Amino acid sequence: MRQRRTYQAIREYHEEVGFPIETACKLLHVSRSAYHKWAAGTSSRRAAENERLAEKIEKIHAEYPDKGYRRLNDDLRHDYDIHVNDKRVLRICRARDIRSTVKYSNHGCTRRARNPQYLAENLLDRQFYVERTNEKWLTDVTEFKWYEKTDVQKVYLSAILDLYDRRIVAYVLGDRNDNPLVFKTFDKAVKANPDAHPLFHSDRGFQYTNRIFHQKLVQAGMTQSMSRVAHCIDNGPMEGFWGILKRECYYGRRFTSKKELVQTIQHYIHYYNTRRVQRNLGVLTPMEKHKLFFAA
Repeated sequence: MRQRRTYQAIREYHEEVGFPIETACKLLHVSRSAYHKWAAGTSSRRAAENERLAEKIEKIHAEYPDKGYRRLNDDLRHDYDIHVNDKRVLRICRARDIRSTVKYSNHGCTRRARNPQYLAENLLDRQFYVERTNEKWLTDVTEFKWYEKTDVQKVYLSAILDLYDRRIVAYVLGDRNDNPLVFKTFDKAVKANPDAHPLFHSDRGFQYTNRIFHQKLVQAGMTQSMSRVAHCIDNGPMEGFWGILKRECYYGRRFTSKKELVQTIQHYIHYYNTRRVQRNLGVLTPMEKHKLFFAA
């Protein structure tokens, strides 16, 4: 399959200008017998399987060009019940020139409190493994830019992530990175999960060190945990989600409408929760993992 395009080029050049097939095969370093076998329409069972795989891979990639070979393979397993190894998918991707979009650097928008009213210990301590849903929640705020002619405008996203199933429990979009943005996100998460009493982890941003926010956590029966200063990895899975979101729906695009940007983010979070399979979840979506826990 890796030589398919080469074979096609040889045939087209031979048919259009009468260039000798034998000479073309020598110049392009391909086997003449293999070319004639391809031209006759005969191929091995393995090659035929690869062609069928390639068609499905190209279909997935056309809809989600950000996906690399591992995620493409996860989709083959999850959506088509096709089980092949990563290396085979990688070979097919290279042969068909299927590439994922490039990941850009992520720049956060954390504004640390100058005079924190409440500080918590790092109780999470990078223990990212959990055995049940609603055991540990992580949260953060990130920013997005859109352009009104030459003026730069910003939209802020506050979100809460469950470590067990990696689902986004709740999120709120706003024009300001302030306390109400974070408070609304927390209230939304509590309303949707009234029986949840997780360890609640964040960085030391001014919203999370606010005394009122700490009281809201206490009233909800949650224990507060905070990352250490200048240790982003303490909140690693949350930072990882920002990177995934921005790479797959934001980087490489220029938004000239707030409505378009907001709808893009909303659509992506729904897709992430309900359709984006993750290998570390057993090739399941976050919501499939979440529902499986209660079914068990």
